[in-house]
Order: sequence, then C-alpha cells, then structure tokens
Amino acid sequence: MTATETQDHKALREAVSALGKRHGRETDPTRLWSDAAELGYIGVNLPEAYGGGGGGISELSLVLEELGAAGCPLLMMIVSPAICGTVIARFGTDAQKQQWLPALADGTRLMAFGITEPDAGSNSHRITTTARRDQDTGDWLLTGRKVFVSGVDIADATLIVGRTEDARTGRLKPCLFIVPRDTPGFTRRPIDMELNAAEKQFELVLDDVRLPADALVGDEDAGLLQLFAGLNPERIMTAAFAIGMGRHALAKAVEYARDRTVWNTPIGAHQAIAHPLAQAHIDLELARLMMQKAAALYDAGDDMGAGEAANMAKYAAGEACVKAVDQAVHTLGGNGLTREYGLARLITAARVARIAPVSREMILNFVSHQTLGLPKSY
Repeated sequence: MTATETQDHKALREAVSALGKRHGRETDPTRLWSDAAELGYIGVNLPEAYGGGGGGISELSLVLEELGAAGCPLLMMIVSPAICGTVIARFGTDAQKQQWLPALADGTRLMAFGITEPDAGSNSHRITTTARRDQDTGDWLLTGRKVFVSGVDIADATLIVGRTEDARTGRLKPCLFIVPRDTPGFTRRPIDMELNAAEKQFELVLDDVRLPADALVGDEDAGLLQLFAGLNPERIMTAAFAIGMGRHALAKAVEYARDRTVWNTPIGAHQAIAHPLAQAHIDLELARLMMQKAAALYDAGDDMGAGEAANMAKYAAGEACVKAVDQAVHTLGGNGLTREYGLARLITAARVARIAPVSREMILNFVSHQTLGLPKSY
C-alpha cells in the first residue's frame, strides 16, 4: 500500500462527498441508501460477477467515511455489504451467492448480523447459541439469544453466529447461518436505547429455529477463519464510521471558529481554540492512515495482518472521534448543544465507536498479548 490515495480513490471520494452533501444530516436514510445503491456505492466491495463494483473494503470504507463526513452515515453498510456480503462472497455456496450477492450489491435486500449474546460480549468463546442436526431430515435446529443486533426490522435475513452442539469443551467452533426474517421460532424485541439513530437495536430469540441444510454458510468446522472474515471488515468499517463522524463535527467547529467574532476577533484566532481543533484533525488523519492500512491488508488477503491493523484502526478512530466531537461541542459552547448545529446528538453516537463492536480495553488486551507478546491477562 502507499500513503497517498490513487486517482480512482480520489474520484470516488469526491463523488460520494457530493452525494452526501446533497442529502445532508436531515436526509431520509432509506432514500440515501437507494441513491447510493443506484450509483454502485453500496456494493462497491462485492464481486462484479454478482453485480458489485469489484472493489474491496478499501473502497467501501471510503464511501462510509465520506457519507459520515457529510453528516449522513449509513450504519447498515457496516453490516450488510461489509460483514455479510464479504462472508458470503468468500465462503458461500454458488446458490447462496446467486441468491444474496446481487441483491446486497444493488441495495434491494439487507442482511443483519447476530453475534453478541447477553452473557457473551467480548468473550466469543462463551457463545451459547447452538446448532444441532436433525438426523432424520438433515435440517439444522438453532436455539439461543442475541442482543444489540442492528436493523433486524429492515433486514431480509440475519447472519447468525452459532456453534456446533459438540463444541462445549471451551474451544470455539463458530458456524454461520442465514436466518430469514419470518422464520418460525425467530423473534425479535426492540431494545430501548438512549441513542437516537435510524437503525434500531434488537434482542433476538431463536427457539428451535429450523433451517434447511443449505442455510449453513461455509464449512461447519472452519472455525475462526470464517468468523474473522466478517469481523475484520466490521472493525475497519467502524473506524470509517468514526472518522467520518469526527470529520463532520470538526468541520462544524472550524466553520464556527472562523466566523464567530468576540472582541472584534474570530475565536479561531486564539490558540486555546485553534490548537485543540488542529490536534483533533491530526488524530483523525492518523486514524485514517491505519484504517487504510488495515483495509489494504485485508483486500490483499492477509487476514492475520489485517486483524492486528483493524483492531488498531478501530481503537484510534474511536478515540479520535470522541475527542473531535467533544472539542467541537466545546468550541460552540451553548450552541453546541442546540438542535440547529446537530452536534449534541453526536456526543452519544461517538461513544459507540469506543465500545462496539469490541471495547477499547479488549483491543488493548489484543495488542499487548498478540502484538507485544506480553502474558495474557484474561
């Protein structure tokens, strides 16, 4: 990878930015999704053979970042094309690819992703959603619960992470299943969130959900390889989400600091205002470089290298986003809490990038143990 963007990436960034600015922060997300899909942005990472753009997570993260910078990020881009589309493209059967990838690419169908459980957040080894075979029919039967699953109400299906019933020795052997929204025994309950977002969060219950044998994506015994094929893009896209949000907040603050005049001087002329904004910009740019590195490694097929970089990118972007939003609100003072400027809503939203899909503390655990070789603390 190089430290500078290609001309194609610059052109894509400019085009997506123009789309985002036409919609703005008060847009209808459904309309924006449709417009972005029509222009080929939603499925830019998916194979051309199935109607996608033939790009990778590098291009998809760029799209999400620019929409976020315009104030209109699409959270389901992290889930539907990035996680689910990537997993199906890499490990799905020919029939699954034909059934799902064209519709995920053109945005006409969405897929949610269910991994987190009430007693299994960061510790995926405690996943209790089990999948067992019906020996008479060959069907799968899924039982378990999931929480904090985004967009289930608008998704046509959910990619559920379970584990084979005989994998109770402590060794994680995840397997992935496509569960259509209206499958009997598959129910959802909205979670009452303080976060004001277009995409709602749900708790799912799977009560002996019966699925045909071909609902399994990939190999029953493939283990972590298939799971992290989705989790690494999730971390990279979350970084893009955070960087875009931070850029949007910073742009609002810079504009205000340039125009707001007190004692005949724009407040941006004071170092107490200017320096923290400059620092926020530096932090966001550094986070973007790590995100681009992670995406480039993933697109090149280096899953191990991408895993390390994706965790670092997500960490750096989450920290940079929170600081940028906080400084933007502080720069505007009381105006930073008004609906007119749209920054107050980002105070809560920015925290998401710190705690999901993996907490900053678990990333520090990963880096200290996996990268630095220090003793494992958990």
